[in-house]
Order: sequence, then structure tokens, then C-alpha cells
Amino acid sequence: MTTGSPSARTVLVGAITGQTRHVAASAALSAGHQAGEALIPVLIGVVIDRAVGRGGIADLIGWIGVLAGMFAVLSVSFRLSARTGERAVEQAAHQLRIALTRRILDHRGGSEAGQLPGALVSIATGDADRVGTVNRALPVGIGALTGLLVGGAALLVVSVPLGLLVLIGAPLLLWLAHLLGRPLERRSHAEQERAAYASGVAADLVAGLRVLKGLGAAPAAANRYRRTSQDSLAATIRAARAQAWYDGTILAVTGLFVAAVGLLGGRLAAQGELTVGQLVAAVGLALFLLGPLSTFGWVNAEFAQGRASAARIASVLGAPQATPDGTGRPATPVRGRIDLRDVRSGTLRGVSLHSAPGELLGIVATDPAVAADLLRCLGRDVDPDTGTVELDGVALHTLDPAHLRAAILVAPHDADLFEGSVLDNVGAAAPAGGDVTRPMAAADVDELVRTLPQGVDTPLAERGRSLSGGQRQRVALARALAAEAPVLVLHDPTTAVDAATEARIAAGLRSLRQDRTTLLVTTSPALLSITDRVVLVDEGTVRAEGSHPDLVRDHADYRASVLT
Repeated sequence: MTTGSPSARTVLVGAITGQTRHVAASAALSAGHQAGEALIPVLIGVVIDRAVGRGGIADLIGWIGVLAGMFAVLSVSFRLSARTGERAVEQAAHQLRIALTRRILDHRGGSEAGQLPGALVSIATGDADRVGTVNRALPVGIGALTGLLVGGAALLVVSVPLGLLVLIGAPLLLWLAHLLGRPLERRSHAEQERAAYASGVAADLVAGLRVLKGLGAAPAAANRYRRTSQDSLAATIRAARAQAWYDGTILAVTGLFVAAVGLLGGRLAAQGELTVGQLVAAVGLALFLLGPLSTFGWVNAEFAQGRASAARIASVLGAPQATPDGTGRPATPVRGRIDLRDVRSGTLRGVSLHSAPGELLGIVATDPAVAADLLRCLGRDVDPDTGTVELDGVALHTLDPAHLRAAILVAPHDADLFEGSVLDNVGAAAPAGGDVTRPMAAADVDELVRTLPQGVDTPLAERGRSLSGGQRQRVALARALAAEAPVLVLHDPTTAVDAATEARIAAGLRSLRQDRTTLLVTTSPALLSITDRVVLVDEGTVRAEGSHPDLVRDHADYRASVLT
């Protein structure tokens, strides 16, 4: 796929050139099919003049055999052209989806800015399919052009005036189709924008349905989606009207053009300048030409919609990166020392803290926004405006992101689960040959699987929705622990579990992460009680640090944050 900041044209051309072999084969077969279709009326005229008019039964049978052979070749070429073209369509759309997925999942981020998740899904499905469809439209268009040229040439042989009428009138019709397709392209783009937005709103509402019901906000959310859906419907209707107006206009104009060809041919026959067979051939060619001329309208409409979709795909592929690449590698082995030096980013106002190698450090943020900004800096989703975040004395922004992700794992409290079994989810992050039994025991997943019908092999619904919130948290925590990261950053990993379960998790976490650096961003007393040291971050800066019991005793703000 393309690099840099691709344009809509680049995306569209890339989708075609990436399937050159299949597109070329489909175009050649389509051209052969249309050329053969154009010659059928000529053969029928020959049959009438030679076999019916002057020949005998043997001539008639022979020419009918020729026609039968021609139709057999046409049938095979049409099927092979369609099959090859559809393969190019599906492969191009698949490659676009892969490129979009790779960009969306890129560790440097940025593609999701200003986009709802549902909108990105719509672009990766509907828009990718529309761009892929140009690989079917192009061979069909080439075939139609070939049929038009062969038909026009045949008409020139039959009658020069008829041939000139077609060869002059056809380019004018193509130009008219291009002009009429511009409004359709604009409205198709608006339709896709509104449909993608509606899809994004729907996905977000479904994801938060339980919360919305708990807040009593479901009616307001339904009204919001209703308005969004109505906007999408209005845009779709406008696009459909533009498509219908376009198709109807093209059909009417091409019909008038073919009628003019037929009228001229009839007049020439009446004047004796054409034989009966030539008249039949001329009328048949005129009727045949209606197909290629109408096809141009369809091809132009597909390209118009493909360009609109390509522009939306290009906006994602070319989205600026949130963080640039580094080239360095962490020291080997990773000791796990973390240092934040006067970090300012978002709500962070000069945070300076450190964690020694192997330390279990608690971080209490009185403002959830501060915790979120801190996690983004530690995971290098963003680079600080000023200051540095360091791993073993090396600034994170200088490290290769792939190696950085292997050294520091940031596990958010709302991590999603994947489809598959409990064991699949936990083992997904484990290194090859890694042990998942200890992480599952530390996260108290052992107790959970005893209640499931198939134990660790129990399949989970989408995003783990067949489990309760606390159960999902435990499986997600086990997955994070199974990764065996040298530095693990956990954000409120036990907010949805009961006190007894939380105590067991705290003990298991302490034991499993022995001698590995762990940062616990939480206000849970049970988790903070097993830390080596706690740092209090208030109003975007470090206000206090010490052991959990000392801070509870001596610091009112800390006490208010963790005990209320």
C-alpha cells in the first residue's frame, strides 16, 4: 500500500495497480466478449443475405453452427471475465482493509483522531468495498468501449453515414456522463459520511448501554441516535435520488441516440442503399450499442462513488501520527527503572517521580484526568510537551516503539476481551512457552473458571460480555500479568470486584511481580497496602510520597482520596 499522505487518487490508482494481472485479464476477456457481441448482428445479416437469400439448407445450417460457436465463446468469456474481475474486487478491498487496520492499530496513533470507532469500521468495510468495485467497473468499461468501437467500425463497413454518426456521437455521450456524475460523487461522499457517523454513534451507544440504563439516560441516547439516523437517511435518499436522476437521464439520452441510428438506417434501406441483411445488421448494431452506452453510465457512477470512498480512506491512511518513531533499544536486560522528570502534558503540571528497579510503586491521582494523562505518557501514546519519561535512564521518545511496548506494558482498567475462550484471552499475551497458570491464580481467575460450564475453555461472547464486570477485570488482569513485562503499569485493576477478591488479588499480585517493576495507578487501599511506596499526585504535580500507612496517618488529601 502507499506510504506518506496518500490522496484519493493515489488510493484509487493503488487499488487498481495492485491487481494489474487480474484487472488486465478481466478487461481482455470483457473486450473479447463485447467485440463478439458486436459481431453477432453482422453475422445474422450475413446469414440473411447468403444463407436465406441466396443459399440453401446446407449454408443455413453452417452459418447457424457458426452462430452457436460464437455464443459458446461469448458465454465462457463473460463468465471468466466476471470471475476474474470479482477476484480483483475482493482482493483489492481486502488489501485496503489490511492497510486501514494496520494504520488504525499503529503504535504511533493518530488515525482515530476525530473518528468514532463505528465510523472507522464503516470506512474499513463499506468504503473499502466501493473502492474495490472499481476493479470490476474498469474491465467492464474497457469492454464497453471495445464493443462501441467494433460496433462503430462494423457500421462503417455497412454504411459510412451510420458509422460516422456513432463514432461522433459516442464521445459526446461519454463527456455528458462525466458531467452528470459530479453531483452524484458529492452526494455519495455526504451519504457515506452520515452513514459512518450513525454507525459510530450506534456502536458507542451499544457499548455503553448498561451505563446509560443505570443513569436513566437511555431515552436521551435513543433520541440522539434517532436524529443521527434521520440525518443519515436523508443523505442516503438524496444520493439515491441523484443516482436515479443520473441513470434515467443517461438512459433517455442513449435511447434517443440509438433511435437516431435506427431511423437513419431505415431511411438508407428505403432508398435502396442497404440490403435486407445489412438493414437487419444495422438495426441490431444500433440496439447492441444501447448496452455499451448504458454501461458507461454505470461505470462512471461506480468511479464517482469509488473516488468519494477513496477520499475517506485516504483521510485515515494519511492521518498525522500522534508520536514519531524512535530508533533506540532499551538496555538488555531491562532493569525497570522509571523516571519522570518535570513532565508537562495535558493536566500534568511538572510531575517528577521515579521507581527503582523491581519496586512496586503506588500512584494515587486525586483527579481521574491526571491519571489518564499519566498513563498516556507512560505508554507513550503521547510525548510530553516538556520534560521526559525515561526507562533505565533512556528517554522513551528515543526508543523504537516495538521494543518499548515489549518493555513497558500499560494495562487500562477498561481493557476489552476478545472472542474465544478464557484461556485464549489470557494466553494471547503470554510469551511462547510461557506459564499462564500463575497469572490466572494471581488474578483470582481460578475461582472464576470453577463457575463456568467449560472451565478455562468456556467461549466468551463479543468483548467478554457474557462475563460480569468484575470477571472481565480479572481475566484482563491475568492477561496483563501473563505478558511478563519488565515494567507493568496497572490502572485500577480491581474496581469491579468485591473486597475479599481484591485482597486475594493484592496478595497474588505482590507475589507474582516480585523483583519486577510494577506501577499501580489506583486509589484502592487493598492494593496500596502491598506497595513498597506510594506517590500522591494532586493538581497535576507530586504532593507527597511515602508508605501507605504513613500517608493515611499524616496526609489529609491522601486519606480523603483512598478512604472515601
